[in-house]
Amino acid sequence: MRVADVAVVAHSLKSLGGGLPELRRILAAEGVTDPLWYEVEKSRRAPKYARRAAAKGADVLFVWGGDGTVQRCIDAVAGTDTAVAILPAGTANLLAENLNVPHDLEEAVRTGLHGDRRRLDTGSVNGERFTVMAGAGFDARMISDADRGAKDRLGPAAYVVTGLRNLGGRRIRATIKVDGKRFFEGKVSCVLAANVAKIIGGIEAFPQARPDSGHLELGVVTARNPVQWARTFGRLALGHPERSPFAKVTEGKKFRIRFDQKVRFELDGGARPPSRRLRIDVHPESVTVCVPPAA
Repeated sequence: MRVADVAVVAHSLKSLGGGLPELRRILAAEGVTDPLWYEVEKSRRAPKYARRAAAKGADVLFVWGGDGTVQRCIDAVAGTDTAVAILPAGTANLLAENLNVPHDLEEAVRTGLHGDRRRLDTGSVNGERFTVMAGAGFDARMISDADRGAKDRLGPAAYVVTGLRNLGGRRIRATIKVDGKRFFEGKVSCVLAANVAKIIGGIEAFPQARPDSGHLELGVVTARNPVQWARTFGRLALGHPERSPFAKVTEGKKFRIRFDQKVRFELDGGARPPSRRLRIDVHPESVTVCVPPAA
């Protein structure tokens, strides 16, 4: 691989291993002495540089950061020939976890340079792509609260704290269509679309999900108090969300969700402005991601 083929987009406030100086050292040891290098302090600034790297012909784009930074970079380079290599420097690192990308910096770099390349589906919400999950209601409130400094203080435990705080949130009325047919109408506490099996907390909420299946999973939770949520989480932990009386699960290629008021939603752990309508679609095999070599 030529040196000019490698680019790095790094969220400079995130940490992994020995930090960005260590990343430069490891890349240099692999012969990558002068990669395209871009640093940002906020994930929303990453797409500009991801697109620039792809336009310059980067074969591999190393993304240093959490799921939010990875999501924004994948949204920027989906449909191009640039492969994304994840350097999991965030709080949850759910995509890396689902793809078995090492959390060791040197091994993660080697995965990007010498690992396999896997074509993955992406989902999109109102035109913006995601690779892990997108949701509205409980999970979006939890993530939004965690972003207000809790993640910096508590790390992954922030999601537990803010999750408990939001268990009693008011439900909202929703109408949901799956592939053109009405699937649900009523009050919900959470709606979640997923492209992978594991979500926040390492829970395998969608055990059938595969990121190259050509469809997305959809879960609707109607729990209205902590007791009902506890029963729902119990089913999730056992890998049987469909057995909960407070959850409905299906799969499809197009989800159309209409709420009776504007609600917060999230993409791969990043909060987005409230909306009354969510248009969720799958885009099969639309991005290439570097993964560990097959056994």
